[in-house]
Parts: sequence; C-alpha cells; structure tokens
Amino acid sequence: MTARSYLRIARPDHWFKNVFVLPGTVFAALLSGTPLSDFAGSLALGLLGICLVCSANYVLNEWLDASFDHFHPLKRDRPSVVGGLRRELVYAEYLGLSVLGLGLCAAASLHALWAAAALWGMGIVYNVEPLRSKDRIYLDVLSESINNPIRLAVGWFVVVDQPLPPASLLVGYWMLGGFLMAVKRYAELRFLGADRASLYRRCFAYYSQESLMISALFYASAASFFLGIFLFKYRLELLLLFPALAVAFAWYLWLGMQPNSPAQRPERLWREGRFLAFLLVIVALAGLAFYVELPWLDWMLMPLFVGEAAAPG
Repeated sequence: MTARSYLRIARPDHWFKNVFVLPGTVFAALLSGTPLSDFAGSLALGLLGICLVCSANYVLNEWLDASFDHFHPLKRDRPSVVGGLRRELVYAEYLGLSVLGLGLCAAASLHALWAAAALWGMGIVYNVEPLRSKDRIYLDVLSESINNPIRLAVGWFVVVDQPLPPASLLVGYWMLGGFLMAVKRYAELRFLGADRASLYRRCFAYYSQESLMISALFYASAASFFLGIFLFKYRLELLLLFPALAVAFAWYLWLGMQPNSPAQRPERLWREGRFLAFLLVIVALAGLAFYVELPWLDWMLMPLFVGEAAAPG
C-alpha cells in the first residue's frame, strides 16, 4: 500500500463537516461583541486541530470496520478492506493525528482542547468494543450526532471561555445532527436492503424504514423546538427564517428518499447544487438578520391575556 492509502483512510474529503464549528464562532463573537481580529488565529488553529482529530477518528473507524465494510458495495474498495495496510502504521497514524490535532486545539484555547478531547473520546465510544455504540439502535445516531454540538463548542471556545454555549443551542444542534444521521441510515437501509444492511451494520437488524422515518421526524421536531428557544431568546429577527429552515429539512428528507441517495455520503452533497445554493441563501439572510432591527417583532415578547389588545405595532 502507498502513502496515498494511508491518506485516504484519514478522509480529508470529510473535513467540510467541520463547517459546523463556524456557527459557534459566529454566535460567540456576536453575543460577546468580540472582533474577528481578536480570535482569527485561534480560529485557524482550532479548525485545523478539529479536522485532524476527526481524521484520527476516521482512521480508527476504517480500521475497525474493515470486516463489516466488506458487505457494503460502495465501501468494499476501501484500503482497509482490500488489505495491505500495516497495523502498526495505522495506529501510528491514529496517534499522530490525535496528538497533533489536540495540540493545535490546546494552542487555540484550553476550553477548545476539552471540547476536542470529547470529540476524540466519542470516536472511541462509537467504534471500539465493548462500547461500539454504532451497533446499538438509536444510540448509533445519538452518539454520532453529538459531535455536532461538540464542534459548535470548539467554535465558541476559540472566541470566549465563559459563559458556556446556551443549552438550547447545544441540544438543538444535537437534534439537527440526529435528523441528518437518521436520514442517512434511512437512505442506507433503502439502498442495501434489510439483509445486507444488517451484515454491514448490526443496528440495521433492529431498524425498519418506518422506525427511521419516525425518528427523523422526532429529531427534526426537537431541533426546531430547541433552536426556536435559542433564537427567540437571543435574536427575534432570526425567527423569520424558520419557514426557509423547514423547507431545508423537507428538501433533505426528499434527498434521503431518492434511489442511491446522496444522504448516504454527505461528502458528495456538493453535487446537489440547488440545495447548497438554498442553504447559502439562508446563511446570507441569517447574517443580515443580525444587523437589521425589526422593532415590530417586540410584540412577541409581551405577555398578553384574553381581553387585552394583541395587535402588533
């Protein structure tokens, strides 16, 4: 095996998932009034560090999943499956990426280090026996999607150490990740079929398309509820984006229902140009909402009772 094979198992093409760090940075900067110049260097260190920690987890994942990936028609060509990788080099790569990634996060912020260490630890929980939560129904989704609020915390902590990120934002982010993962599992089950899917991932022996769809609905509802609490408390103008966010949820679910769905491999979502363009429009509108004041929304904060005038304005 060449050096290219060892690079592949680190999956640098998955680093785009660490874009989930940036909302934490944006919210922390806006709520604390911290200018970009004060944390630009820490953000660069934190982003690179979390990418390397994620790559360490991917190396562990690919090595320990080789016997299962053999049953997946798209993953059976991975270097860890076809053979030729040396165990000692794989674990050396894992340790090297872990130490370097955690070291960069420590240079960014001590609190960012703790968050990155939590992400590294979840890689062990998710992949290593006897825990191996990826084989346990529902825990597979929850233990993988919790990496989303951990990433957000890294972004937050490169700006400020205190206070901690709001609980409503963290839980909402977690449930958003749960929705994405549940749709991914649904798409995988449809693509592989129940028999092959259970060989590839043990939890599929207990899932059905119906249970995964119901769980996705739960995660989407919970995400909307908790994110709504956060937005209502910190920035009312952002609530106007909820119809667009609901469309994004529905659109992603529709993508998950397509044959050979791109939701199975989120790293390929860049091919869904219209969907990505729609997300960028939402991001742009969210940025605008932070700087545009709409005083007429204040009526939503007024406690009103039956018989009182409730008209805005």
